[in-house]
Amino acid sequence: MSPSTWVLTLLFLAAVVVLDLRVIARRTGEVTLASAARWVLFYVALALAFGVVLLVGLGGDLGTQFFAGYITEYSLSVDNLFVFVIIMHKFAVPGPARDKVLYIGILLSMALRGVFILAGAAFISAASWSFYLFGALLLYTAYTLLVDDDEDADFQEYGIVRGLRKVLPMTDGYAGDAIVVRDAAGKRRWTPLVIAIASIGVANVVFALDSIPAIFGLTQDAFVVITANAFALMGLRQLYFLVGGLLERLIYLNIGLSAILAFIGVKLVIEALHGSGVDAIGSWVLPEIGIVTSLGFIVAVLAAATVASLAKGRLDDRVTEAS
Repeated sequence: MSPSTWVLTLLFLAAVVVLDLRVIARRTGEVTLASAARWVLFYVALALAFGVVLLVGLGGDLGTQFFAGYITEYSLSVDNLFVFVIIMHKFAVPGPARDKVLYIGILLSMALRGVFILAGAAFISAASWSFYLFGALLLYTAYTLLVDDDEDADFQEYGIVRGLRKVLPMTDGYAGDAIVVRDAAGKRRWTPLVIAIASIGVANVVFALDSIPAIFGLTQDAFVVITANAFALMGLRQLYFLVGGLLERLIYLNIGLSAILAFIGVKLVIEALHGSGVDAIGSWVLPEIGIVTSLGFIVAVLAAATVASLAKGRLDDRVTEAS
């Protein structure tokens, strides 16, 4: 990717971030469902437009890789929302402040993920066996998603967050959506919002330990990986407000995500075997899994998991009403 394309893309993403910040600054109350829906559509439309530009301007394969990566990252990020709900509840974050907490926390994680992505790209270039490692990691994550139903266990107060509690002068309670206030003596003190922000940012990066290998299983182009992550994360905050009440109804989401991660994990292992000169195991010829096939599988699994979850929810509601 040319330096000018990188610069223009980063400037565009920065402009979107600044626009979002100006909207937050003007809000005086909690985010409404209608507002969240409009912003989710806005971010999805931006991602679609960006993907079309890649399809038309830089080649169909690169555009298809972006769409596959974006859908994968966005769907895996939905699982993060469960943890965000827990964090907001655990720290009793006031309603009007939640938008700011999510915005800063996700922005922080975007910067940290960029470092992880560049490191991952360098690792893949330097070590051909890295696909075996990434594939094994994804297969293990797929297994844990399938067998672990304890959502509260997904969140823990990481060391960096506990460290902030010890070194920062903190207030006892919140002061609206303020992050820093002055006490009676005029000294600056941090409110508990900074701990909630750190928890969001760190948790989102920890979740990247499975989502980043997943997207590298679809494309090794660092430009595509970074932009797909950026668009997925930028729309995540508004998705929190839009589907927060629906998360509990998506009971088969983890099964769908597990299937996607397992599929990409197997794909990575097969590609690693091809790279090692192994094209068949016994009489079984190892297939070539293209990006279009991967995209179709991801979309089909997510659609099936969503439809099945909503159908099960309606069935449970009818049983409850009948009883």
